[in-house]
Amino acid sequence: MMVPVRCFTCGKVVAQFWDAYQQRLARGEKAKDILDDLGVDRYCCRRMLMTHVDLVNDLGPYG
Repeated sequence: MMVPVRCFTCGKVVAQFWDAYQQRLARGEKAKDILDDLGVDRYCCRRMLMTHVDLVNDLGPYG
């Protein structure tokens, strides 16, 4: 589905990092380095970005 706007655990806004995170991952950078540069320090927030599966494009035709 859509990227969560806030971290489920601590409530910090994490959606603002999604586009930059995906672009840099596509370029081959390591997730740890990307999240460190973006300032995502908490484990719970890192989890929100690293484990999200974007299904919007797959489910769109069925809506």
